[in-house]
Amino acid sequence: MAIDLPGRLRSAFRDTPLEGDYGSVRMILLLIGLFVVGGLRVSHLAFVGTDPILLRFAGLHRMPSDRTVSDWLKRFRSETVEKLGDLMRDLVFDWVERCKLSRLTIDLDGTVLRTGAKVEGAERGFNPHHPKDPSYYPLTAHLAQLGQILRIWTRPGNVHDSHNAAGFLRVLFGDLRARFGHRLPIELRMDAAFFHPEIFAFLDEERVDYALKVPMWKWLGLRSAIASRRRWTRVDAYIEGFETRLKIDPWDRTERVVVYRKRVSHETRKNFQLDLFDPDDGHFEYSAVATSKALGIPALWHFMAGRGAHEKTLAELKSQVGFATIPTHDRAANAAWQILSALTLNLVRSFQIATGAVERPRTRKRTFDYVFQSLSTIRFELIAQPVRLVRPTGRQKLRFSVAGRVKARTEGCQQSLRKLAA
Repeated sequence: MAIDLPGRLRSAFRDTPLEGDYGSVRMILLLIGLFVVGGLRVSHLAFVGTDPILLRFAGLHRMPSDRTVSDWLKRFRSETVEKLGDLMRDLVFDWVERCKLSRLTIDLDGTVLRTGAKVEGAERGFNPHHPKDPSYYPLTAHLAQLGQILRIWTRPGNVHDSHNAAGFLRVLFGDLRARFGHRLPIELRMDAAFFHPEIFAFLDEERVDYALKVPMWKWLGLRSAIASRRRWTRVDAYIEGFETRLKIDPWDRTERVVVYRKRVSHETRKNFQLDLFDPDDGHFEYSAVATSKALGIPALWHFMAGRGAHEKTLAELKSQVGFATIPTHDRAANAAWQILSALTLNLVRSFQIATGAVERPRTRKRTFDYVFQSLSTIRFELIAQPVRLVRPTGRQKLRFSVAGRVKARTEGCQQSLRKLAA
């Protein structure tokens, strides 16, 4: 299955303002190539220089200046950003079908991106480390099995995590149902910021399985339930839990909730410490999960722990492919940059699957189905290799001067890609 990325880009952006002297396809491929080789900012193009491999990948004869690329990014508008997001989504859907996934586990979370003082759409928000800095607060949907980003919505930094998250999910699930119908079971994992009546209304409407962290608000009554609890079910040496039915009167609903406590050696500021326990018993961190899934107490703990894969993907985005960089003062341009960043990571992980990434054994965490290498490792093992560009018979040819193991892996990748394109 060849993805024909240039062809898809050409089809998506034909007759749009993105076409110019360099063309939308070449500029997008150039930025993807820049991310892959390690560039995190538009200005890093100057340090790539006239690299023939990157120019050949992008289909260019000369490298544009960083000012030219920034000006091109500013041509993005909301409709072209949406087209770029749809392209990223469709590529993930193609791999869902190719990998024959039996279920889809989607994680929903936001992340803070600091910006400059005059960036369009940026606001002071809920950044505990830099409260006075303007920021974006993009909402991301992550497909756990493939470790890929399905959709991104760039928001100002002064909104709550759950702000219009139900609308975001309706668009996402509309796309999923349009492509896969109801033949694939879908489960949704979220943190306590999404504990909101609009989210529950969406979940009831879609009849989707979910697991959702519950905040320790006083009016919910969880604290008194914990204080009166005598018997807990053991999860492991440090974690215990119990199940209860939580009635939420203001929302006129009742949820199955599992409460967990984790023994820690330090006095914790997370949640609270109950007076019920003797100081000799140590300290506990408490959490609670509302769920529609028929999972036992230990299995539900591990299932929610699988959300850590989303955090790893966000960390990879920020550290390796420039997701946290704010290239311009224009909101649409910055949104396009974030989608291009996520698209690059998706392509890298798809490349690893296509070239023989080792399958992971299935666990209760419902996390990555494959063992993915970080992009920094791939750069070291495959990209940052000593080569020469020569013309022995009048045609350009790459000559490697690398270890045998690297050569064997490169040839193996080449064979896998040929089979994929056949």
